[in-house]
Amino acid sequence: MTETLILAAVLVPCLIVAIVFHEVAHGWTALMLGDPTAKEQRRLSLNPIRHVDPIGTIIVPGALALFGGPIFGWAKPVPVNARRLNNPRYGMMAVAAAGPGTNILLALIGALVIGVAAGLAANWGTQLPEWALTAFGAFLLINAFLAFFNLLPIPPFDGSHIVGGLMPRRWANQWQKLQAMGMLFFVVLIAATWAFPDARWIENTILPPVEWISGIFFSVADTIASAVGG
Repeated sequence: MTETLILAAVLVPCLIVAIVFHEVAHGWTALMLGDPTAKEQRRLSLNPIRHVDPIGTIIVPGALALFGGPIFGWAKPVPVNARRLNNPRYGMMAVAAAGPGTNILLALIGALVIGVAAGLAANWGTQLPEWALTAFGAFLLINAFLAFFNLLPIPPFDGSHIVGGLMPRRWANQWQKLQAMGMLFFVVLIAATWAFPDARWIENTILPPVEWISGIFFSVADTIASAVGG
């Protein structure tokens, strides 16, 4: 139990950072494309308190970590008004893509930190502490997972907005109506995950691309460690 609590203490802060940067990226992209709603509501801050949803950012991921489930969660969505964007249709696609894109960038930064830190440790004739390897590795994996999880093409995830922007207008209007039911879809998704654990839908849909990009990033970390470590 002690090891599980320590693991949760490492994973939950990593998830909070990943989620906060994800949401702020949405808001900043919207601002650059003409919509200052997030700025007006003071949501362009990296202060977690402005973004944390007690259930989605702390309780759910903490419980999943304790019970060995896949670690994911959510924050209070950054408000975006599509009508204020310079180009509402393609602007929403860009705003949606900014969140997962930021998580991929954070995962890459995690790989760079692992590589540099491991290389410096080798120069000093030692190794990185186990907790540091766990924390940096978890940060990389959580960001990769969050990126691809949010790219699912179903409401309310970012992928649904990207798909909606690619649809013909006559279909996009109907698709937009489904966005209003996004939280219902999300609740059903979580319930199905718990009710049918043998379905392994996460393992079959999200984990393959997560493992692919994580493998690339860990290879980058190894290369940097070798270069820095001489």
